[in-house]
Amino acid sequence: MQTADFEQPFHVFSASDVRTALPMQEAVEAMKTAYQELSAGGVTVPLRTHMALEQHAADVLVMSCYSPRLKQVGLKIITLHERNVDVGLPYIQATVMVVDADRGTPLAVMSGAVLTAIRTGAGAGAATDALARSNATRVALFGSGTQATTQLEAMCAVRPIRRAVVFDLDHSRACRFAKRMEADLRIEVAVAATPAAALAEADIVCTATTAHEPVFDDKHVAPGTHINAIGVYKPQQREIPGATVARARVVVDERTAAWQEAGELILARQEGLISESHVHAEIGEILAGSKPGRQSDEEITLFKSVGVANQDLSAAHVVLARGTRLGLGSAVSL
Repeated sequence: MQTADFEQPFHVFSASDVRTALPMQEAVEAMKTAYQELSAGGVTVPLRTHMALEQHAADVLVMSCYSPRLKQVGLKIITLHERNVDVGLPYIQATVMVVDADRGTPLAVMSGAVLTAIRTGAGAGAATDALARSNATRVALFGSGTQATTQLEAMCAVRPIRRAVVFDLDHSRACRFAKRMEADLRIEVAVAATPAAALAEADIVCTATTAHEPVFDDKHVAPGTHINAIGVYKPQQREIPGATVARARVVVDERTAAWQEAGELILARQEGLISESHVHAEIGEILAGSKPGRQSDEEITLFKSVGVANQDLSAAHVVLARGTRLGLGSAVSL
């Protein structure tokens, strides 16, 4: 057997490395490409494996993707522990690996929690850029954790956001979030006492919670609002009321995954409020121009994302490329 005369370096990127190598604007553009490739059938993305660890109040997800364009395979293992928030640990923890598809050589491993947060925010940013009114300046956030942080960062990357309002059942956490985001983004960030108050002047709504029931009432959603629902991924959970789903133009990241996992859609269908035809498009179809997006300034648009593995691979590809160019991470020999 002939031995290759070179050794492919294996890179390890920390959470800090990922943040540096994956700025939000770059991540948004990577997600736009990823969504279009997904809808065009240009990637192989099996449905993710879901394993419940009931005695630990946790879930384990395994997600994989192959991209012929990138000539890479991506693999992510992600754990979600509900009790972690109570003891000051991250709710989401993950690891992402990138593999060379030509030779099967591992190329990199990186912090998946940070990557997941950035690519989820960027995915909503890509959808917002395609669906929200161009003059949207005000954001309502439900939840004040890591995902809410990158949601707001992404909204600021695609729209001239001047003010954000956050609602969280943990008021003190919401206050800390508001203070931090004001300093980081240099916009006004206020804390709402009620969901209705958060929605009062919102052009864009981002829900990033672990709620089992809707986090607001449909009657408080104004015409023209764009909603990003990204917090929950189980058929029995939903952040958005069925009535809102029914009167919105609904766009998803991937149809099959959405109808398997998106409680907002599944429960609304069970209640007789919608049928499968109510899903207008995948966001990749709108970004590619094959399906129309928003039709009027009065229309409510809803982007429901459950997360797809080619988002992770596309983001990880950027981290590997920019990270090595910037001299980030550590190169080791396996």
